[in-house]
Amino acid sequence: MSGAEAAVRMLQLHDVKHVFGLCGDTSLPFYDALCRLDHGMEHILTRDERSAAYMADAYARVTGKVGVCEGPSGGGATYILPGVVEANESSIPVLAITSDVPVTSRGKYPLTELDQKGLFRPLTKWNGVIDRPDQVPSTFRTAFRAMTTGRPGAAHIGLPYDIQKQAVSEDLVWAQAEHGSFPAWRSAPDPTAVEKAAECILSANAPVFIVGGGVVNSGAMEELSRLALMLNAPVCTTVTGQGALSSEHELCVGVVGTNGGVIATREVVEMADLVVFVGARAGSTTTEHWTYPSKGTRIVHIDADPMVVAANYPTEVALIGDAKLALANLADAIEAAGAPLRRDGLDGKAVTARAKAKRRAAFELLCNDDSMPIRPERLLNELQKVLPRDATIVADPGTPCPYLSGYYDFPEAGRYFLTNRAHGALGYAMSAAMGAWYGRPGSRTVAVMGDGSFGFTVGELETIVRKQIPLLMIVISNSVFGWIKASQKVGYGERYFSVDFSRTRHAAVAEAYGVTAFQVADPKDLAATFKKALAVDGPVLVDVISQPLQDTAVPVSAWMG
Repeated sequence: MSGAEAAVRMLQLHDVKHVFGLCGDTSLPFYDALCRLDHGMEHILTRDERSAAYMADAYARVTGKVGVCEGPSGGGATYILPGVVEANESSIPVLAITSDVPVTSRGKYPLTELDQKGLFRPLTKWNGVIDRPDQVPSTFRTAFRAMTTGRPGAAHIGLPYDIQKQAVSEDLVWAQAEHGSFPAWRSAPDPTAVEKAAECILSANAPVFIVGGGVVNSGAMEELSRLALMLNAPVCTTVTGQGALSSEHELCVGVVGTNGGVIATREVVEMADLVVFVGARAGSTTTEHWTYPSKGTRIVHIDADPMVVAANYPTEVALIGDAKLALANLADAIEAAGAPLRRDGLDGKAVTARAKAKRRAAFELLCNDDSMPIRPERLLNELQKVLPRDATIVADPGTPCPYLSGYYDFPEAGRYFLTNRAHGALGYAMSAAMGAWYGRPGSRTVAVMGDGSFGFTVGELETIVRKQIPLLMIVISNSVFGWIKASQKVGYGERYFSVDFSRTRHAAVAEAYGVTAFQVADPKDLAATFKKALAVDGPVLVDVISQPLQDTAVPVSAWMG
């Protein structure tokens, strides 16, 4: 078979069902192989390589499988980078395949030549550019193994044009099938460390969990619930940790940190004399710049990546391994110890209930406000009323992320909230929502974006219409790059510079692409408009004329992440 055919078969053998990408001349043999072979995969043609990577990212988040995106050499390889680095830093396995100039043309200044291996090296967990046709199968195997074992991450394969046309022995084409999903080949922590962590937690008066996206990646929701209930310990989440427990769980406090955290959830962390970080890096956003928990708090840290443990806090016990196995082993050890909880300790259920009530009370002060422009709280309140419990919501940075993290309740455990928290690039939500829908077509999928983000990604409306993807898209329209203007308000004496732009008629733009669209300026019309939008059989966009972010009561305690 040819190198291109071998590449297609390697994807097939790793159970890939969807490939997101954009055509180019160096990709022609690969596209021809996708066209001719019977492989069971669907190729989704996008309008931008960055969008393809975001689609693959969200697809991986909701399916637990590797997301695959592709693009051509030169500009295609550079455009795909933002989505690749976002996935890598978010511990999401995304494979980016970029075709490349022929090996025989290297160094001769062919059109679109660049050092792909050097370009992708700092942005991926694993990266390779193929030099010989016999390397195609082993390169794909290595990429899938790297992406799905240990800490998940992104990989890149450079596939030169001439390699795609040269012969590959069929004997070389095989796969380790379990590397098509993550986490593969889970590792458990040191049993001695587990015993020590159990003793440490049992000695605490007020243990509190702070859990991140690693818990959801690992599928450790039941293990986390078992351990938290055993200890009667509150569970706080990072932004990407939402879904580690159902919002209705009696020990789920909600999001903490600078982005979506509120005073009520911060107070729970302040009560703790021991914090157990699970699948979280204890970074600046989650800890409000390493203030909560304070540096004097005892720490137990569970993570698959040893490099994140003890990076920011002195750690009493480190459990290095998969979150699901680590939490299960820890719960078994605590149960076996048979030691009673300290009677003067924190009542986790009572603390959680108080925090939830306080958070809800603050939200309800504004969520029924009839003032114009429409308050984000009102938008969220009306959205919560009409969306099904298992809706998948994808949020851009700016206004959507902190509001949805702070106040929207996700009653189903699992990944039903997606946002790009690693690098926070605008333009994520629309494209990522498409990938999420392909991965979970039975769930109502919603993309919430600011108008700045809409401008980054508007071209994908054509893809949405062509593929008839039934997204509900909500544009929070306030004619400003709000996060930066709010930062200028707080930190630079309201010296606003180069952050405002003119209003776009987003509904009219969407209609020009063939999307059913509505515009809402009066909050009293929101409920009826959302109901009409949800009744549409196909893609629909709602343009909401909203309060500028710098004038809102957004749950953000520090604008610099």
